Amino acid sequence: MAEQRKNNYNESSIRVLRGLEPVRQRPGMYTRTENALHILQEVIDNSADEALAGHAKNIHVTLHSDGSVSVADDGRGIPVGKHPDENVSVVEIVFTRLHAGGKFDKTAGGAYAFSGGLHGVGVSVTNALSKRLEVTVWRDGGEHRIVFADGEVIEPLKRTSAAAGRAGTSVRVWPDAKYFDDAAIPAAELARSLKARAVLLPGVITHLVNEKTGKSESWRYQGGLKDYLLELVEFEPLVVDPWLGEGYVGAGDETFAIGEGAQWAVAWTAEGSTPRESFVNLIPTTAGGTHEAGLREGLFSAVKGFIEQHNLMPKGVKVLPEDVFSRVSFVLSAKVLDPQFQGQTKEKLTSRDALRLVASQIRPPLELWLNRDLESARKIAELAIRAAQHRARSAQKIEKKKGSGVAVLPGKLTDCESTDIARNEIFLVEGDSAGGSAKMGRDKEFQAILPLRGKVLNTWETEPDRLFANAEVHDIAVALGIDPHGISESINWNNLRYGKVCILSDADVDGAHIQVLLLTLFFKHFPQLVQRGHVFVARPPLFRIDVNASGKRAARKLYALDDGELTHVLDKLRQEGLRETAWSISRFKGLGEMSAEQLWETTLNPDTRRLSLVALGEVDAMGTTKRFHLLMGRTEAASRRAWLEEKGHEAEADL
Repeated sequence: MAEQRKNNYNESSIRVLRGLEPVRQRPGMYTRTENALHILQEVIDNSADEALAGHAKNIHVTLHSDGSVSVADDGRGIPVGKHPDENVSVVEIVFTRLHAGGKFDKTAGGAYAFSGGLHGVGVSVTNALSKRLEVTVWRDGGEHRIVFADGEVIEPLKRTSAAAGRAGTSVRVWPDAKYFDDAAIPAAELARSLKARAVLLPGVITHLVNEKTGKSESWRYQGGLKDYLLELVEFEPLVVDPWLGEGYVGAGDETFAIGEGAQWAVAWTAEGSTPRESFVNLIPTTAGGTHEAGLREGLFSAVKGFIEQHNLMPKGVKVLPEDVFSRVSFVLSAKVLDPQFQGQTKEKLTSRDALRLVASQIRPPLELWLNRDLESARKIAELAIRAAQHRARSAQKIEKKKGSGVAVLPGKLTDCESTDIARNEIFLVEGDSAGGSAKMGRDKEFQAILPLRGKVLNTWETEPDRLFANAEVHDIAVALGIDPHGISESINWNNLRYGKVCILSDADVDGAHIQVLLLTLFFKHFPQLVQRGHVFVARPPLFRIDVNASGKRAARKLYALDDGELTHVLDKLRQEGLRETAWSISRFKGLGEMSAEQLWETTLNPDTRRLSLVALGEVDAMGTTKRFHLLMGRTEAASRRAWLEEKGHEAEADL
C-alpha cells in the first residue's frame, strides 16, 4: 500500500494554478467568506486611497435592486493606457493579475505615499469572486469601459464617449454567491464603514444609496474624530472631556519616514462599555494590533509619570498598563508607510515599528496636556489607581505558593513579581545562554524564566513514580505548582503559578526537537494544562534582515520566522524598488545570539511576539495518543521507519 502511494506521487501530481484560479480555489486565503462585504471593501479602499492622496472628494456606494453593488469616486481614474512592460491596458492588469497595483512604490513621486492597499491582490480578488464586474473610467477627456465575467474579460477596454473635465472610477460588482456563506450584503456594517471614512477623511463626503429600500445617507464630519467618538460614547458618563491630538514624523527622524504618525480621540468613562475603533491608512483594524498597543503604551507612560511626579500613588499600589487603559474609549487613525497586516483581510496590524511610532507621538502631547489641565489629570490618575486597587484585591484571592508545601522552587528559576496568575507567564528556555538573554529582556513584572540544560528526557514511556528522577522535569513541575497526572476535579488550580506556560527554543531542528520533547511531557503527564489552554509555543525568528536607508525610509531591521517568510520579506523589498545590495541577512544560530532587546521585541513582548496556543483541535485524543506513541515510543522504531518512508517526501530538511 505504501509503495502504491509513493508511485502515485510523480511529476503529473504537481498542478500550477494560473491567473485568478488560486483565488477561486481557496477564497478564504484572500478574503472573508461570511459574506461579500470584504470584496466590496477592496473597491472602496481604492477610492478611499484616492481621497487620502487628496484627489477625491466624494465616494458613492449604491446597493442595486438586482443584487449588484457599485462604488464610484471623483479621483484621478485608473490609468487606461498600456503597461510599458506587459503591453496590456493597466485597468485590465489591475483587475486580472494578482500582485499588481500602484501601492508598491513608496518612494518620493510614487502614486500613493500612504495607502491601505499593499499587496496588489485587492480588486483582482473582487473580480475573481464575481459573476460580472463592470469598470467605467473617466480620464484623459474620455469615458472608458471594460467588462469582466468570472474574472475574464468579455468586453475589452474601449473609449465609449467624450468626458471633458471629468475624472474618476466606477466599479459595479455582481458577487458570486457560491463563494460566500451569505449572499446578502450587511448594509449596516457597510454604512458604518462609510461613516468611519467620512470621519477619517476631512472634507470628503461618503454616500450610500439602497435601491431596494429607497434609503439614502451621506456623511461628512466637520468635527472629525471628536464628533465620532462622542457618538460612540453617547450614553456613557465621561470623567473628563475627550482628549484629541495628532502627531506625525517630520524631517530628520532616523527611525520613521516623514508623514508617519497618528491622530486620535480618547475618552475616559467611569462605567459602562468602552468602544474602541482603530484604522491604518483608512483600513479598519477590527482586531487591533501594534498601533493600538502603541496607544496603550503612550497613555500608560504619560499617566504613570504624572502619578509619580505628583506623589499620588498610595503605598503598596502599583499601576499597570491595563489599569490606565481599562476605562479608555478611543478612535485611532494611524498612517504607516509600509504596514504589515495579519492576513489579506487586514484586520490586525502586526508591524512592530508601529508600536514605537504611535507611542512616541502620543506620550509628549499627553504629558503636556496632563500638566496643563491638572484637574482632568487628577481624575484620570484616580481612575487608574482605583483600577489598580481593584485588581490587587482580586489577585489576593489567588495567592502564589512560593515556598509553601514540601517542594522548594528551583534555584535557577527567575521568578516574576506579579501575583496575578492570569497575567503571569513562564518561559521554558533552551540553554543557559538563551536563558541569560531572556532574563535581561523579559518584563520582570509578569514573566518568569526557567532555563533547561540540554534536551529534556523523552517521558512518553516514563512511569509516573519515576518522573521526578529527572532533574529538568522535576524543576518544571515544581515551578508550575501542580502535580502531574492529577484529575481535573482533584487538581487545586489555585496552586498553578502561571497562566501561560511558554516553550521557547531555537528556531532550528534541535529547537524543534526540544519542543516535541516538552509537548510530549505536557500531553502525557500534564494533559489538563493542554486542555485548559495554558500551554504555548513561542516562535522566535530564524533570520534578521538589515535594510539600508532609502528614500523616505530610515534604516530598519526586519525579522522572518523561516525560509518561506524570508522569501516573502525579500519580495516586498524588491517591490519597493530596492536592490540586493540594499540589505543584508543574518541567521540566528540560537536564541543566545539575540540581544536582550531583540529577544524582547520579537519573542517576549506580548504586543509584537508570535505565540501559538497548543490545542488538540479537531483531532480526537485517541488519534493524538497513537501518533505520539508512533513518534516517541522506544519500541516503535520499525513503524517510524515505515512511516518516514511513506511520508518523508512531505518534510523539508533544515541542515
